[in-house]
Amino acid sequence: MTAAAAALALIPARGGSKGIPGKNLQEVEGVPLVGRSVQAALASTRVSRVVVSTDDDAIAAAARSHGAEVVRRPEHLAGDTASSESALLHALEQLSTAGPLPPRLVFLQCTSPFTSGEQIDQVLAALDAPAVNSSFAVAPWHGFLWRGDGRGINHDPQQPRQRRQDLEPAYLETGAIYAMDTAAFRAVGSRFCPPWQPVVLEHPGPEIDTPADLALCRALAQAAPR
Repeated sequence: MTAAAAALALIPARGGSKGIPGKNLQEVEGVPLVGRSVQAALASTRVSRVVVSTDDDAIAAAARSHGAEVVRRPEHLAGDTASSESALLHALEQLSTAGPLPPRLVFLQCTSPFTSGEQIDQVLAALDAPAVNSSFAVAPWHGFLWRGDGRGINHDPQQPRQRRQDLEPAYLETGAIYAMDTAAFRAVGSRFCPPWQPVVLEHPGPEIDTPADLALCRALAQAAPR
């Protein structure tokens, strides 16, 4: 890894969660979700530093126990309406007071417990192109999409039915991995710093938004080959 390719992994993990209480400390295969994200970041060959932004003592302790640094997030950036970007910008500001920041940033979400170091490397590699300032993980989507008023989005229901494989290729944002040029992100304040590039991951795994999602991830992890 060259200095120009070095990346800072930032993992926002606030304490409050209405859908799943204590979500970021819920365990999958005996490891809390925040710990799984830290482990994935440490497994990346392009990440040089891993930091968790949190307002919660227990999350901070778990993050440190798995090898991450911690930036304490102020209360006004830890509520339900606070954006992930606000937490990232705050963490970068705090870290910048101690020295230069890595030129690249990768934002990981704890709600994607099957993220791997290899996948993080794939998304970061897209920034090697001079014209790309940000990249993000997407997964192929092969279904027929509809609007609520009955109009087709990626198909015309008044035409003969297409085969799924003949639909125009579509991709679903996974929400797991976002990579950015650090300076561009600080200037724009959005994870989508133009120009951006989606990166297709074939097997990203499910995202956890509900208790049912958490149960599914636990079952998948338990059934995975050892």
